[in-house]
Amino acid sequence: MEITHPFPPFYRADSHILILGSFPSVKSREQLFFYGHPQNRFWRVLAAVFEDETPRSIPEKRAFLERHRIALWDSIGRCTIEGSSDSSIRDVVPNDLSVILSAAPIAAIFCNGKQSFDCYCRYILPSLHREASVLPSTSPANAAWRFERLVDAWRVIRTV
Repeated sequence: MEITHPFPPFYRADSHILILGSFPSVKSREQLFFYGHPQNRFWRVLAAVFEDETPRSIPEKRAFLERHRIALWDSIGRCTIEGSSDSSIRDVVPNDLSVILSAAPIAAIFCNGKQSFDCYCRYILPSLHREASVLPSTSPANAAWRFERLVDAWRVIRTV
């Protein structure tokens, strides 16, 4: 089914880190906010990296992102997808990152997982000419990465 990204990016004028997912999961699309599936380790990983409380509600998640100057968006703005499966993604139309990059002093771009990074490299990098780094996916489908190992890998965002 072809789906257009149902909610806007999250950023503020002081955001300095941009984290890109691939495309929102079914749960995130229902909640109209990022990383809404309770099994996704994104919020727990970030909380561990920043030694902060794990946000639960959307207002808490927004406050967390503001506190740590993090912007969130996805590489894909529209695609054909079955459920939440990244492996089913086809007919990709990328998101326009200029809305964030023109409004905030983003020092580094990180992709949450290989699918986001591949889409970024294929569809966004050629026109944007700005490198991004790939981090291991926080998705529960990435079972090969234990929580502690994810946290260690994601600590790089604190060096920005």
